[in-house]
Amino acid sequence: MKICLDTTPVTAQPSGVGLYVLNLVQELLQLQVEEEFQLLLAYQPKLLNWVKGNWHFPSRLESYSHKSIVPIPVRLSNLLFRYSHNWSGQWLANYLGEPSIMHGTNYSVYPLSSGYRVMTIYDVSFKLYPEYATAVSRAYLSQIKRSLAWTDLIITISESSRRDIIDCFDVAESTVWVTPLASRYSLANDSLGLSKTEHESITYSRYGPNLDEHQPYILFVGTLEPRKNIISILKAFNHLKSSKKVPHKLVLVGRKGWFYEPILNAINQSPYRDDIDHLDYVSDALMVNLYKDATLFVYPSYYEGFGLPVLEAMSLGCPVVTSNTSSIPEVVGDAAIMVAPDDVDELAHALYQVIDSAALRRTMMQAGYDQAATFSWKRTAQSTISAYRALLS
Repeated sequence: MKICLDTTPVTAQPSGVGLYVLNLVQELLQLQVEEEFQLLLAYQPKLLNWVKGNWHFPSRLESYSHKSIVPIPVRLSNLLFRYSHNWSGQWLANYLGEPSIMHGTNYSVYPLSSGYRVMTIYDVSFKLYPEYATAVSRAYLSQIKRSLAWTDLIITISESSRRDIIDCFDVAESTVWVTPLASRYSLANDSLGLSKTEHESITYSRYGPNLDEHQPYILFVGTLEPRKNIISILKAFNHLKSSKKVPHKLVLVGRKGWFYEPILNAINQSPYRDDIDHLDYVSDALMVNLYKDATLFVYPSYYEGFGLPVLEAMSLGCPVVTSNTSSIPEVVGDAAIMVAPDDVDELAHALYQVIDSAALRRTMMQAGYDQAATFSWKRTAQSTISAYRALLS
């Protein structure tokens, strides 16, 4: 079995889809001999790099020997697939050595004229919640519909997303497979975190200008955008500060996404503005310590294909308060407190429950460890191979 995996989403600082692809590649590499397949990596340069002749794999994948640069950028190949997919599919199949499986990892797949074609669809938020969709994510809809004409199997990351895909695109249940994600962090891997010496030597500025090293805090990790429901976090936090006089700060970690301005306005208008920190990109080492040192993690998102930050928090012993929607219940199991994302009072009450009880926090920490241990990137890779073999059987 010869598998060709599209690694175009991998970047120098991968997150989201790029992180999934990178971890999948690393685990598939470990399984090649045992599972008797050969892995080929394909990569398309960005348009600007293509124009400059910079046709190189990302540094994280550069050392792998079986790889191939597709010599056209994504924008151009999309046009070819749209207007001449038969010709372009035959050319690509020959160029890539006619793999048994072509796996497209970002809402599309090359229309190879030979072998089977697999497409990963992470979620359908752009279809179910267009009010939360960016122009880029809205374009996924037409991209998916076009690719479905030549797709043999769909991979997704949760049972919730599987049901949504079947309903939205009217595809057969047997053609949609679930390969759950996993946390990139683990307490068993101490090398990810800061050493004890580093931890003790770093002052409050390691987190931001407003967070004292010894001051408790509530943590959120995710892109600042409407779907993440950060406004509700801010309202619940304001309530806790005014009515419960909690000493905690609120730390928001994430890049500014689509329609982030109302979120920043709500932060600036909070009477507890000095107790709110927003951090942009942080290193893996610092992220580990932010999770480990937080009193709790809050994530009341309206919709998630998986909700990876929730799993990351649990894997590092951080109690979780999250929403009861979409894929999140299947990820957290019984290890978190779940609330309706639109109920700010319920959210504030759940946060205070965790803050106010050390015994509850200890119970949730252990439950989180146990739940997170049921997920692994090896399991993701093995589930993916099972999906491939289902096509070949």
